[in-house]
Formats: sequence, structure tokens, C-alpha cells
Amino acid sequence: MGWLDRLRGVWRPEAFHYGPLLASGRRADVFEGWYLKLVDAEGRHPHALIPGVFLGQDAHAFVQLLDGARGESWYHRYDLGDFSAAVDRFDVRVGESRFDRGGMELHLDPKHAGGGPAVEGRIEFGPFEPWPVRLFSPGVMGPYGFTPLMQCYHGILSLDHALAGTLLVDGEARCFDRGRGYSEKDWGRSFPLGYVWTQSNHFDREGVCLTASVATIPWVTGAFRGFIVGLWLDGELYRFTTYTGAAIDELSVSDTSFHLRLSSRSHRLEIDSRKSEGALLMAPYERQMLERVAESMTSQVELRLLARAPDGDRLVFEGTGRHACLEAQGDLDRILDR
Repeated sequence: MGWLDRLRGVWRPEAFHYGPLLASGRRADVFEGWYLKLVDAEGRHPHALIPGVFLGQDAHAFVQLLDGARGESWYHRYDLGDFSAAVDRFDVRVGESRFDRGGMELHLDPKHAGGGPAVEGRIEFGPFEPWPVRLFSPGVMGPYGFTPLMQCYHGILSLDHALAGTLLVDGEARCFDRGRGYSEKDWGRSFPLGYVWTQSNHFDREGVCLTASVATIPWVTGAFRGFIVGLWLDGELYRFTTYTGAAIDELSVSDTSFHLRLSSRSHRLEIDSRKSEGALLMAPYERQMLERVAESMTSQVELRLLARAPDGDRLVFEGTGRHACLEAQGDLDRILDR
């Protein structure tokens, strides 16, 4: 990929960044994947779909299916010829399945996953609420989105949107009418060596979404601890990130829990999440796709947002997010600066 191709993609985090590389037929040990979370109105069927492509020596396309309630996942593998994606928008095709801003059309045959359920159906998405893309801060990574040769890039396509439609899972109808969805993506060479991530957009009222991640970021001089935390609340995004000058006041993380206290110039945010049972997902490490990421979709996250003031902090929001995702993976000691 040339510098012009990279520059065009900076302000389009939802688009396919490695289109020119795929078209050239070259192999460069990179990946790109879109994460689509679905939870039905009753919360009985939390699911995640991850279409993507790996362009390393073992080049292939894939669709991962995670059934959060059952704690099971399936990796549907396809030839590169079965994959296509737009370089200027979110529009991805893998096999007979299609994913875009309007929704997803699923046709997953167990033969591509060595077993598992057959999945058919159509889910429609309501309007997306993306992390804002601005001239000098193109999405969730802020100015780091301009940095070449990052190990992993990240984008948030939608903090919260409505769902409608039905999936047939081995003939069983699962209705997602009045459900809620969330969508993000990653691309680059590898997932971070150590990271923790939690997310929920299922609070007592709609219009609330938390996404929070802390990771070890390789850099020219070694590595540093970076964090991206966003709270979408009633149409306003409260950002606590490395590049906005926010600070981590407290942090503890393990394989099963995540405790985080942050402060910005104007607000404080308190996050406590505890992990339930999950399932293993495939992820890019060491130039190959490995089954290493344990993700829960049935965790809970408690949070408090406070406005800072000279006469004492004022509570802005307090709530518990259900159907929360939680991953804690890799070298967690590095995240804690041990």
C-alpha cells in the first residue's frame, strides 16, 4: 500500500483499508475485521459476527460467529476469492453473506467451520452513531490514526443502533426486533500483546454506551500504555483518552475483572466490570490467526460519571450495563506498568 492509499483511509475507519494490497496479490501479514454485536430485546440471544480477511502466508477470509449465551464460537473459513469489500464505505461480502450500514444478510454453512449451526436470515440496522471523525482527529484513535506502522488500528462504526429482523439458527427463529447493536473494527499486523476491553450499550435507558480499552502500544522507543474510553450519553460523547490528556488514576485488571478510574479536566469516570464465562475467538498474532481471545458477552459493567467542580464532584450518570463484553488478554502486567 502506498502513502496515498493510507491517507485516503484515515478519515474512513469503516472502509476496507487493504483493498489495494488484496488486489495486488501480495502478502504482508496483515488483517482487517469488522465486529458486529447483536442483542435481542429480551437479552436471551447476545451474538457477535466478525467478518474479515487475513493476508499473511495462510491468506483467507472468515466470518466468526459468537453465541454469547451458550459461550460457543465458530470460525467459518473462506478462500480469498469469496471476499470483497469497499474501500470508501462499510460494505463487506464473505461467501454468500453481506454486511453494510443497512444491515447484514447471513448465509453460514457449517461446512466452512467444520461443524456448528447453520445460520440464515436478515438483520436490519437503524442509523449508526459513529465515534466522530474530524479533520485532525479521524475517529477513535485521534491523531494516532495518522501514524504509520502502528501495530493495530481501531475504529468505532456505531456506538448504538436499533435492530430488526430474524435469524434462523439450525431452524430455530431468533427475533432481534427492538434489539440493540454496536459495531467496531480493527486492522493492522497484530492485536496488542496485552489489552483489556469492555463495552455495553444496554443500560436502563437507550442512548447510553460505554466502550473502554487499555493496551500496551509498541512505539519507536519501546512501548507505552495507551487507553481509549468513550461514554456516549444522551447524544454527547465523553472522551477519556491518551491523546486528550486524560489520566488513569486507578487500574486493576485480571482474567476476570476490570477496575478503572479516569479523570479529564472536566469529568471523572469510574468503571467496574466482572467477567462471566465466554468463548475463545481467533485473533491475529505472530503472523497467523490463533485461537487466543476469550470473550464474554454476558458480563456486567458498573459506571459513574462525575463532573468536577471546586466545591465537590457532581454525579452526572450512574448505571449498570448488561450484556457487556469483556476481554482481558495477553501480558496484563505490562498494562499495569509492572
